[in-house]
Amino acid sequence: MFGIVRPCRHRLGEGLKVQWMAHLCGLCLALRRDHGQFARIVTNYDGLLVSVLTEAQAERPEGTRRTAGPCPLRGMRSASVAQGEGARLAAAVSLVLAAAKVRDHVADGDGLLARRPVALAARRVAASWGRAGARGGSAVGFDTAVLVDAVDRQVGIEALAGPGTPLLTVTEPTETATAAAFAHTAVLAGRPGNAEPLAEAGRLFGRLAHLLDAVEDRGSDAASGAWNPLTATGTSLTEARRLADDAVHGIRLALRDAEFTDAGLAHALLVHELRTSVDRAFGTASCGHTHAPEQYGPPPGNPYAPSGPGSPPPPPHRDRRGLLAGCLVWSGLACTCQMCCGTYDDPWTREPREGLCHRGESCSDCCDCCDCCGNCGDGCCCDGCCCDC
Repeated sequence: MFGIVRPCRHRLGEGLKVQWMAHLCGLCLALRRDHGQFARIVTNYDGLLVSVLTEAQAERPEGTRRTAGPCPLRGMRSASVAQGEGARLAAAVSLVLAAAKVRDHVADGDGLLARRPVALAARRVAASWGRAGARGGSAVGFDTAVLVDAVDRQVGIEALAGPGTPLLTVTEPTETATAAAFAHTAVLAGRPGNAEPLAEAGRLFGRLAHLLDAVEDRGSDAASGAWNPLTATGTSLTEARRLADDAVHGIRLALRDAEFTDAGLAHALLVHELRTSVDRAFGTASCGHTHAPEQYGPPPGNPYAPSGPGSPPPPPHRDRRGLLAGCLVWSGLACTCQMCCGTYDDPWTREPREGLCHRGESCSDCCDCCDCCGNCGDGCCCDGCCCDC
């Protein structure tokens, strides 16, 4: 699962985390339902923002949830997931952009795609995804041609870019594509007045996504000789950071001009988490929360110590799975990236676990969300921590 908005569950709090997972699962299931099981591989963290924005604007949010059956990513538990046109639009956009990304990797001959048989198979998959995305977009009134055109123009712009080319010239196609997707959420939600501010938010989000991807890939691109917009245009990290900070600020202002029924999750992701994404990409993130190490076996201390009124309550009992059932759940998890980059329940003990990549990544306490409060004026509450963001 790729994307620049990768929220930490400690920052979101329990309520927003449940909502976020509902949209993530909703996108995944929309891909499976409309485009087949294999399409679920394009599920991504940024794509679900389309679903989040659609629901945040809906005047009648009833019927936007359904109960989904057990899934390995949820420890074989059922859950309430997002459904409706927002999830379908998110699926269509994700498919079209994933198809473009595959074609780009094929053209560059990256990794295994340098081999002709693999490249041929990848082209067929990309073509299938592109057609499926176009059908999905048409079903919700969205013309994916604007996304395809943006991707096609990107290739030509990169070919002509060189030292002195403005970096925003290179990011323009991505900005145009995300602006169109964000604006269409206003149409689906029946709030046409929101189309303009959300198009602006989408344009700046596309700019930010392109910038942060370039910053994070700068070292590896230099080592492999791959094209990188910062290197090609001679843009410094200082200038890239300035543009990123301006984009975050502009997104916050654009969202304030839109009308929402419930902006809580959208605000948390597009204001607070985007700021964290910028800090993470530029290596300036701070940590207010430390992850406890994974613990296996009995807890430390004397297991035979007497308990009494002053003793801490025992942890809630969770039924263990049997060996075979746990192995089946583990097999399902192993086929996904959740054990690396997500959160999941232990296949046997059912205890909450975090993926390997989380163990080295910091996250902050709830009230760190208020770092930007001096620059904005709308009320914001993050799971009990309130400020004027």
